[in-house]
This record gives sequence, structure tokens and C-alpha cells, in this order.
Amino acid sequence: MDKIDLRSDTVTWPTPAMREAMANAPVGDDVYGEDPTVNRLETLAAERFGKEAALLVTSGTMGNVIALLTHCGRGDEAIMGNLSHTFLHEGGNPAALGGVHSMPIPTQPDGTLALSDIEDAIRADDPHYPRTKLVALENTQGSVGGQPLPIAYIDRVGELCRQYGLALHIDGARIFNAATAVGEPVARVTQAADSVSFCLSKGLCAPIGSILVGSEAFIHQARRIRKILGGGMRQAGVIAAAGIIALEEMTERLHEDHANACRLAEGLSNIPTVEIDVSRVKTNMFFFKLREDAPISPEQLVLELAKDDILIGSPYKREFRIVTHYWIQPMHIEKVVNRMRSLLT
Repeated sequence: MDKIDLRSDTVTWPTPAMREAMANAPVGDDVYGEDPTVNRLETLAAERFGKEAALLVTSGTMGNVIALLTHCGRGDEAIMGNLSHTFLHEGGNPAALGGVHSMPIPTQPDGTLALSDIEDAIRADDPHYPRTKLVALENTQGSVGGQPLPIAYIDRVGELCRQYGLALHIDGARIFNAATAVGEPVARVTQAADSVSFCLSKGLCAPIGSILVGSEAFIHQARRIRKILGGGMRQAGVIAAAGIIALEEMTERLHEDHANACRLAEGLSNIPTVEIDVSRVKTNMFFFKLREDAPISPEQLVLELAKDDILIGSPYKREFRIVTHYWIQPMHIEKVVNRMRSLLT
């Protein structure tokens, strides 16, 4: 990349191997089920997650809304975190597109939803209430700094869902970061879930695309909803080819991004005007806050760093999010720390 871009892992460019694979991908009409590269990607994804089937979609947002509209009907309700991406950052699409009501409950500092809060939010069988059909988790939980959910916790949520006859969906945009952090295969991390969506286009570097996995029956209905949303694609093998490399190769190197995030967080923690809890850096994402006594404002910090081709996101209440990825290397970490130290001390 031509800049040190720490705003998100969505900024990643496809690798040279991906570009070559895209140029040479065998293709067909995916709506007819005839694209061999898409079919291979979907099969690989289902096998990797230990699920029966998978569906290529254009984005994580599309994957999540398809999941919610497949699990829930009009007037049904989905329980989710009040800081979750599905609740805050997807345009209210379950309600707008499917008449599905969202029931937000508090997101805990570690990204979990308290089991007692989930259980309290489950509606009684009363015609005055929407019918509770789904619990949605996010792993890793981006709004609290990329925290991975413990497997034992996910299992307990799955047990609670089965007890009440509910489905469990995981927004796993960065699920491979979560699996890397807890040191378990992604199939084990998501074992309790009925469906999982994950992004190919974040830390895995593919230029576009997400995958939705679940049972054969679930994916059959999800494919219909994808078509309704305009998500049916034709010669999509050029997309899927990059996704195959993302799945087979890029998932195996995420520990490098986590290590770089830790290095950067530790470097910033030594700057007196920066507040950061290094112990919370578990994956490729963290937050830091600029103290009130810093010599420049948060907005000035963004502008000054950009002059050196270092990009960080706009601050919210003096707080910044930092995300490492494939294109961020140790030499970049050193440059960022040195430049921030010169600006902030």
C-alpha cells in the first residue's frame, strides 16, 4: 500500500496472488449454480466451519440481514447487543426490509451479552408481544476494541437458545481473528451457532465479499432472500478466486497482525499524553484516548499524521480506533510510534 492506513482492515488491497487468481479464475453463471470457483469457495467455507452449506454474498451487512430475515418473519424479534454492528451500523435493515424488530440489550465491556439479560429479553408467548426468534452475537466485538468471545460463553448462549427454541447467529466479520486469539479452530468457536457470517474483505484482504454458513435448509432459504435483495451474481468466480486464497492462506497469518497491534499499543502507552489499556489488546484492533493536556487537538493529530501518509480514523470524544492488517509491517509500527511521540510530547 502507498500509505500506512490504520483506519480499518477494510482498506486492505488484494495480494498479488489474489490478483493473479482473479485474472485466471474459471467462471460460470452463479445464479444458475454454474460458477465452479464460487462453488469451490462455498464448499471450502462450509467445511471449514463444520456446517452443511455456505453462500457467497457481497458484504457482511448483506450476510447479516439475510441471516436475520431467514431466521425471523415479519413481526418477530431478534435479541442483540446495543453496541453491535447489526444494531448500530446496518441502517436498521431487519426492520426496513423484513419487519423484524430488534431488541437491544447492554453490550458488556468484554463484548458479551449477559446471559441474564438475554433470558430476561425473551418474550412470553403473548399476542401483545413480538415473538422472540433469534439471538445475535458479534465475534470479535468491534465496538469494544476487537474482543474475542470465550468459547465456553458462546456454548452457554447456544444452550440457552436451544432451551427456548431460538436460533443463534454470529456476526463473525472477524471470526478468524477471534479463533486465532483463543487458539481454536473456527469450527469449534462457532459450533453452537446456527448461522455465521464472515468477511473476506477485511483482514483477509479479498477486494469484496462475505460468506454465510449454516444448514442446507437455512442456506436454501438464504439464497432466495439474497436474490430478493438483488444479490444474485453472474460470473462471480473472479470474486470467489480471491476469497479462496483469503480462506486458505490469509487466515493462517492473522497472528502477525495481532502481534503488530500489541507492538503499536505498547509503543503508544509510553507517550504520556496517550491513554491506553494494553491488557485489552487481544486481536488486531484497539482504542486509545488523547488526554486533555496533549499539545495538539485530536483533529490536529489526524491532519499532522496524514502529512506523513499515516491515516487514523476521526476521533470520537478524543478516542481513536486503530486496526492492523496484512499491509501493516513492523517498520510501519516504529514510524507511527516515533511520529506520534514527536507530535504529542
